[in-house]
Amino acid sequence: MSAGSGAGHVTSEPSPYRPATLQFEENGMSMDELIDQSRDDIYNVKTHAPGPEGVLPLTSELLRDHPSGDVFAMTLNAGMGWKPEELTRREVLLIGTTGGIRNPDGSPIALGLHTGHYEIQELMAEAAGVIAEAGRLPHAAFVSDPCDGRTEGTTGMFDSLPYRNDSAIVFRRLIRSLPTCNVVVGVASCDKGLPALMMALAAMRDHTTIVVPGGSALPPTKGDDAGKVQTIGARFANNELSLEDAAWLGCKACASPGGGCQFLGTAGTSQVVAEALGMALPHSALAPSGQPGWFDHARAAARAAIALDAKGVRTKDILTDKAIENAMVVHAAFGGSTNLLLHLPAIAHAAGCKTPDVTDWTRINRRVPRLVSVIPNGPVYHPTVRAFLAGGAPEVMLHLRTLGLLHLDALTVTGRTLGENLDWWEASERRRRFREQLLARDRVEPDDVIMSPAQAKARGLTSTITFPVGNIAPEGSVIKSTAIDPSKIDADGVFHHKGQAKVFTSENAAIRAIKGGDIAPGDIMVVMGGGPSGTGMEEAYQLTAALKHVSWGKHVSLITDARFSGVSTGACIGHVGPEALAGGPLGKLRDGDLIEIVVDCVKLEGSVNFLGGPETEVSPGKGAAILAARPPHPELSPAGKLPEDTRLWAALQAASGGTWRGCVFDTDRIVEVLAAGRKALEARAASEPAV
Repeated sequence: MSAGSGAGHVTSEPSPYRPATLQFEENGMSMDELIDQSRDDIYNVKTHAPGPEGVLPLTSELLRDHPSGDVFAMTLNAGMGWKPEELTRREVLLIGTTGGIRNPDGSPIALGLHTGHYEIQELMAEAAGVIAEAGRLPHAAFVSDPCDGRTEGTTGMFDSLPYRNDSAIVFRRLIRSLPTCNVVVGVASCDKGLPALMMALAAMRDHTTIVVPGGSALPPTKGDDAGKVQTIGARFANNELSLEDAAWLGCKACASPGGGCQFLGTAGTSQVVAEALGMALPHSALAPSGQPGWFDHARAAARAAIALDAKGVRTKDILTDKAIENAMVVHAAFGGSTNLLLHLPAIAHAAGCKTPDVTDWTRINRRVPRLVSVIPNGPVYHPTVRAFLAGGAPEVMLHLRTLGLLHLDALTVTGRTLGENLDWWEASERRRRFREQLLARDRVEPDDVIMSPAQAKARGLTSTITFPVGNIAPEGSVIKSTAIDPSKIDADGVFHHKGQAKVFTSENAAIRAIKGGDIAPGDIMVVMGGGPSGTGMEEAYQLTAALKHVSWGKHVSLITDARFSGVSTGACIGHVGPEALAGGPLGKLRDGDLIEIVVDCVKLEGSVNFLGGPETEVSPGKGAAILAARPPHPELSPAGKLPEDTRLWAALQAASGGTWRGCVFDTDRIVEVLAAGRKALEARAASEPAV
């Protein structure tokens, strides 16, 4: 227990008063049924208490010149059990995404929404102990987060991406609600909580901030990883998995109770990006959750935050245009999730940095080789714990340094530059011992997980992302070209698919078609209405995962205005703009339309075009004219249960520049649009005849 702390852990011992069974009358519940009538202690009510021992360390200057909130804060802190004489310590705020309630032995009292936030409070407790021992006053606040895996294919997905913005807002409000504190340690691990946390910290430009990545869950010794296991329904429906095997695999996949999923999805990529930005300590991303080294990261981060504050290093000194570009380079080298095309621009916007656009992403992905062999990209599907043991982000950056692709003078949360951190890592015992552990435990050579550029080229690894354009996606689209099945790419590195469209106006209809045998090899699936206005830009992982893990899936392509999970693979094109419900040509496609997809995985160029009907092929230009003259698909509409909150989010992010600016809330742009709208409404009202 930290110095100065109050009561210890609260356990959930079974109550001797708890009735064994509950039986209610058929017509409702009376209070006599709800309340345990056997308890007498509930009537022993205290009406006052003596209050904490001691006195507040007040001064005449504090009482005379400070706001009442500063003084009342001391009263509150004493009431929570901290020693009154220590209440003038400089404060540090811990914020995290804790979810669930655990007993001291780790067993559940109440489950979290996912493993990624289930152990976060333990990391925060370790950091708090260091803060207290250093003579600072730790505070903690929480903004939990949802799980995209839990909400796949459900209406819960309509809240997923909008939640990121909401969470970042609440994080910022909590930070500002402790106005006497300018040091923040943030702890998060997963798809929405960690990007939201980084957005919030990025906006705290005059604070000292640091990120503690929440780490990764372990893969099962035998069985599916947490990405592949989400396809057991599709595999069972296609007679490729027995009911018994599905039940066994489903039970084993989350092999440890904490941390993000074991693949390089959005959670793992966001952790790596936090390091590359300089916001997290070297080699802290992807650490296996709940293990000694994982706790050590939290303690080290607390020490670093205090040291940075003493040196006067603030967020604005670390999050610069150079840091943003370093993160994009590392993202490309890892082959990271396409969701970071939404999250990294949002972090840059919050930090006041240049917001990367498609030309920036294309430029960097053309220069940067992919160096990491992990799930879901391969070529060997190593879990992220192996990437951590092989050296993680700093090991990758050693190779990138050799290629001259990094801004080595960028400052980081060590208080040193990225170049200095890499000098330390290269000669460190930590590097040597972790890499030895990988070979000793899993018989895997570290250099087969994180490769040199020459080895990666020899193994056929290609760059990460391509942005196809064409008459279906005139504003652009995204495909993780590095994850297209290699057998579908020709000798020149080009993927080509010409086929007929099978059109769906919802993800649920599309997954029913896959499970029901209505999709055949050679089809091009079109799923429209999945953009911000339709679903809050849902994550269509059900579809991409099914196509990867059913035997014929590699022969099917997918085009959608939705987004994809970071673990998605295959010939799957997302983020199509304009979205269908904004008048995009995607929303005008019909069953049987001829579509051609071309993706050059070497040059990182691509196109996605409508070429007319099944009988008469036309040029892309003629196809564009045909689509322009067509009405939208008659069944295209926003999802029936789209929340009002998400509709508002969609409108605000659209006014702010939409998905290609990261789905941010740009206050200046929103105010400008509202002012223009009010002016237009006033003009229209003035022009209408009086009734």
